[in-house]
Amino acid sequence: MIKKIAVINDLSGFGKCSLTAAISAVAAMGVQPCPLPTAVLSAQTGYASYYCDDYTDRMGNITEEWRKMNVRFDGIYTGFLSGEHQIRKVLEFLDIFCKDDTFLLVDPVMGDNGSRYPVFTSRMEAEMKVLTERADIITPNLTELCLLTGRDCRLTEAVRNKEEIIAAAEEMAGELMTGKTKETVVTGIRYIEETTGREMMGNLAVTEEGTSFSAFPFIGDSYSGTGDLFASIVAAGRARGDALAQAMELAGVMIGRAIEDAVRDGVPRNDGVEYERYLWMLGEKNRQADAGGSGTGDGV
Repeated sequence: MIKKIAVINDLSGFGKCSLTAAISAVAAMGVQPCPLPTAVLSAQTGYASYYCDDYTDRMGNITEEWRKMNVRFDGIYTGFLSGEHQIRKVLEFLDIFCKDDTFLLVDPVMGDNGSRYPVFTSRMEAEMKVLTERADIITPNLTELCLLTGRDCRLTEAVRNKEEIIAAAEEMAGELMTGKTKETVVTGIRYIEETTGREMMGNLAVTEEGTSFSAFPFIGDSYSGTGDLFASIVAAGRARGDALAQAMELAGVMIGRAIEDAVRDGVPRNDGVEYERYLWMLGEKNRQADAGGSGTGDGV
């Protein structure tokens, strides 16, 4: 029986992000994505102009229809949420569909590069903390990790030493794993490699069993949709039984290649990365051979 994941996010016509990225990656991994749209946009919000049809008030209608169908999900994965009311709609969804054997992955999209996104108020931040407390897995970037733990977000700029930044991230992740949350992946850890002077981008997996770190050379820019791809691969990996470190490494390799192509072809950051030609890497028979061919992975 194919595993099913409810994916709660917006749908953008351009930008290769949110549901567009999630549906592609989850399906490529042999898992059925069941999208619950929070909004439909002509293009993601990084573009100069876009149309947005907010679906907050319709999320309950979809939830009710699914309830009447008596559907069950192996996992639930939430991405960007635009307001307090939308977060509460997700919490209501969880009350119905998040069973004892259903995992919840929350990608707590709140900010990046040391700053909170303008849409996120302190009340929204509080609601997001409530949501993350119900998650089995969370995938914050370093800025979001600081927000969730009440740290100064400027830590992301102040610390550039690999060992120091990993230690700080591990400590903060541990603070979020005192309840239901048992696995945290901290994404987008940028640092300077001392031996080469090269800027690197790493991801840190923290579990009750230990930690694992994987890094790749930082190239290009911060592209639209890469975080959505990463969280989607981790979620689908969990559904099909991959270890967290394995899913993290697979995501890093696949996204790294897509970024390299986007940089080579001069793709604007808002347009997203050229991941389509690498979806084959996510298939069941390919993941063992191709995860680990690039980058540096180690236990920490």
